Amino acid sequence: MKVAFLDRDGTIIEDYSDEVWTSVTAPVFIPEAINVLHTLTLKGYDIIIVTNQYLIEEAYITQAQYEQITEKMLQKLEEKGICVLDIFYCPHRRDAGCSCLKPRKGLIMQAVDKYPQINLNTSVMIGDSDADMLLAQSLNMKGFGIGIGKEYKEGDITQVSSIKEVMMFIP
Repeated sequence: MKVAFLDRDGTIIEDYSDEVWTSVTAPVFIPEAINVLHTLTLKGYDIIIVTNQYLIEEAYITQAQYEQITEKMLQKLEEKGICVLDIFYCPHRRDAGCSCLKPRKGLIMQAVDKYPQINLNTSVMIGDSDADMLLAQSLNMKGFGIGIGKEYKEGDITQVSSIKEVMMFIP
């Protein structure tokens, strides 16, 4: 099973400064993100979202706010015919030392434990942060870094300027 692992904030929906997240009540989709997710599913990828949500334990947002935004995002995607297989998130503080805060491998390992048929060799990681690409590198996965502007000497990392550009590289 090949999976497109996607970061959420800044990749699928808009990201904000930590303080602004406090007042966010609904997701705003990144232009073309819905089309890209649809195309990925047509190309045989299952969609799994892996997202750092340290905002919860650092008290910028509540667990309920996270769930509300996520529910609205999933509802909109479902309306567009996009099925998200699962979402794995890290609610821990950045200084908690947990194993799931990206770039650590915990979120993807949770996915592999739940779905042992996942083949990381045919899967991809799509995200807008250095942490996303370091995670891809650590698992020898193909990574697509959106607007990161950093070159990686190791691993199969492709820099792209937008999520739409990812589709130029997915067979």
